[in-house]
Order: sequence, then C-alpha cells, then structure tokens
Amino acid sequence: MLKVIVYIIVLVLVIFGYVRFMENRIIFYPMKGLEFTPKLIALPFENIYINTRDNVRIHGWFIPAENQRGTFLFFHGNAGNIGHRLEKILVLHKMQLNIFIIDYRGYGLSQGRPSEKGMYLDAKAAYDYLVNKRGLGAEKIMLYGESLGTAAAVDLASKEQVGGLIIESGFSRGKDMAKKIYPYLPEFFFTNNFDSISKIKKVKAPKLIIHSKNDEIVPFRLARKLYEAAGAPKEFTELIGAHNTVFLDSREKYLTSIASFISACGFD
Repeated sequence: MLKVIVYIIVLVLVIFGYVRFMENRIIFYPMKGLEFTPKLIALPFENIYINTRDNVRIHGWFIPAENQRGTFLFFHGNAGNIGHRLEKILVLHKMQLNIFIIDYRGYGLSQGRPSEKGMYLDAKAAYDYLVNKRGLGAEKIMLYGESLGTAAAVDLASKEQVGGLIIESGFSRGKDMAKKIYPYLPEFFFTNNFDSISKIKKVKAPKLIIHSKNDEIVPFRLARKLYEAAGAPKEFTELIGAHNTVFLDSREKYLTSIASFISACGFD
C-alpha cells in the first residue's frame, strides 16, 4: 500500500511539473514573421513599434479610417498573428473607426516570449501610444478583444478610461477554460489566471459581449457568466457560427450589434 501511495504521489508530481512546464505552450500559439499585410486588402496602414514598461519592443498596424469617429484597439486571439486577422480588419474598417492592432510579445514581428503578464503590459503600451503619441481622447478608444485577447481588453478596461469594451468569444476565467480542456486536473496545477470575471466588475465603460451559442472552443455559458458578473451598462448579443468565423457566419447581426453599440457609446 505504501508503494502504491508513493507511486501516486510521484505520478501527480510528474503531471504537475509537466503542466507547469507546458502551460504557456498550451495557451499561446504564436507565429513569427508576417505573411500578409493590409496591402492585400487594399487598406493603407502604418507599421508601429512601441516599447513596453519592461522594455520589450512590440509591433502593430495603425489603419486609418477616412471619416474616423474613433479608434478600435484590437487584441487578437491566441494563434497566428495580426496578419491572420485581415478579414476581420476589413469588416471592422467599415465602422469608420481607425484600427490599431498589435501582436503580443513573441508573435509576428514583436520581440520576447508570450505570457499572461506580458500580454497585459503589451496592451497597456498600445493604449499609452494612442493616448500619448497619437493624442487620442480616451473616450474615443473602443477596446475590441477576441477569444484570448478578451482577457487583455478586460484587464486594460479595468484600469484605464475607455469609450467602450467589446468582447467577442470571451470567457470568464482561464481556469474555467482549463476545466473544460482538462476536467480531471485540479485548478492549482495552472498558474495563468486570465481572471476576467473579477476584473470586469471594475469596468465602468459600456460593455458589449458577443458570442456564438454553438462556439466549439469557448463554451457559451462562460460568456454568459462573464456578462452576469459585469455591471451596467452592458449588452449581450447571441450569434451562431464557429469560434473563428462567427463574425462571418452571423455577419449581419454581428455588424448591426457593433454599429448600434458604437453609436450608443457616442462614437459619432
């Protein structure tokens, strides 16, 4: 019996160590370099390089709108890089808002290695660039997060003034997602929190949460859980479609919902 107990303890420790070692590799799927740029969709853009507080150089694109009413600060999901978001950039560009999209550290042309803490520092550096270098009013910055990027958007909105927050395919906590993927592992195995459900309670700006009821990656219930934790003003739009293509699968409702929200936030 003692041997069995020892074997179990050793096995648990091995699994614990493996999960801790592999955690960031499981969460982040960065692709270095850039295959595609907004030239491919005939949009003008500026290559922007900014330094974070911990001195990591990150890269992004500033895509101006002709009759701009404000600026989307866009935080993408966990895979690929900004070059894989051209379809969504083109759709959002029709909203007559500038778009500033960044690659987190370790993605695209950005330096460093991805991490939860690093992602928040990258988001703050992007916000500071818009306010301090571009001279944009905080009330005219609309944060837009998709999937894992919603954690960056919520974290930033909980600390800084913004004109609004849009959460697409978001989740309540990283550990809630871990339970879905690894239902038999206890929470303490994971170090990354991505605790949006606690932070969203501090967000005073208007919030729009959009989510597909048949999202195959992030459960719909986690988006509802996040919405219920948020204070007013807030809206929820239920869509249909796949996790990565919901903005195309429910295009009309997606666009209408965002356009209405932007107007309600005073982006005129």
